[in-house]
Amino acid sequence: MARGKEFQLAKDLASAGFGVGGDVLSLADLNERSREIFRQIIETYLSTGTPVGSRNVSKQLPMTLSPASVRNVMADLETLGLIYAPHTSAGRIPTESGLRLFVDGLLELGDMAREERAQLEAKISGQRSMNELLYEASEMLSGLSHCAGMVLTEKQISRIKHIEFVNLDTTRALIVIVGSDGTIENRVISLPPGLPASALTKATNYLNARLLGQTLDEARANIDSELTAKKAELDELTTKVVESGLAQWSGGQDDSKSLIVRGQSHLLKDLTALEDLERVRMLFDDLESKREIMRLLDLTDQAEGVRIFIGSENQLFSMSGSSLIVAPFSDSEHKIVGVLGVIGPTRMNYARIIPMVDYTAKLVGRLLT
Repeated sequence: MARGKEFQLAKDLASAGFGVGGDVLSLADLNERSREIFRQIIETYLSTGTPVGSRNVSKQLPMTLSPASVRNVMADLETLGLIYAPHTSAGRIPTESGLRLFVDGLLELGDMAREERAQLEAKISGQRSMNELLYEASEMLSGLSHCAGMVLTEKQISRIKHIEFVNLDTTRALIVIVGSDGTIENRVISLPPGLPASALTKATNYLNARLLGQTLDEARANIDSELTAKKAELDELTTKVVESGLAQWSGGQDDSKSLIVRGQSHLLKDLTALEDLERVRMLFDDLESKREIMRLLDLTDQAEGVRIFIGSENQLFSMSGSSLIVAPFSDSEHKIVGVLGVIGPTRMNYARIIPMVDYTAKLVGRLLT
């Protein structure tokens, strides 16, 4: 299907600091010949990864233009900041702003092949737990895209099987939640001063008596309601322990999120220059430490559909020269609980990967309902 429209083009380009004379450039500012030459440069570069020369472009155009005429147009496109020469040769490659303009306005999306859909559905539909499902989804995205597959989500407990407060010292305790699928999550909480030793046992018994079989969201809502209505048979200090324990799963903390990345080795392919290797090394460091990538949930929790981040447009991987294609997925209550997608070079196959990420996110969402 044709992309055909420049959705949020002005906003995206403005945020990237791209414009002419203070005004954001759009495809309407390019005539038909310039657009076609621009398209040929981008598509050839995405296919080959090498600078594109005027002679090569002139052979592929639907209209008859000499290499000299093509060079004149390429010079205009370079002045507009859409392409540049990485070396002294006559070949040109797109800038990040040029890639953004192409992706938002000229890119024609295909669809996932029937075989790929069937392969994806067969691989992840039969998983027993959400964690297994998400691991398989990232693995399949990596294999199909030949990039790194990524899933970022809140750590999940399917249904509560048991809750336990374990005393660490006079100021801290460990709260452990065991899920019905065997998943175990834990957090360290601060204890209120003067808490008696029996308070942790009371908190444990109180929660286990009320929350068995519930999700964490249901548990928080029910306990909050009971505590607000003063129906809980707890003293003030034990109530604080219960509130503190459940609050640890309210989100917003790095350790409350689970990051799955598969296929990092794909990012090492076709690298020859030392600066390219250094950029990928920095990307690996970011993935390992989870720096910045946790912001993906914040970037997508108000959006539907696929989001595309090209190079330094965002701060997530701005130093590594990478692009991200991500889409959110929702649970049975239509609440966004995570994002999945692909990390790759800016020269990735956007036309093929965008629908792949979109379909995978929708499939995972269906399996969570």
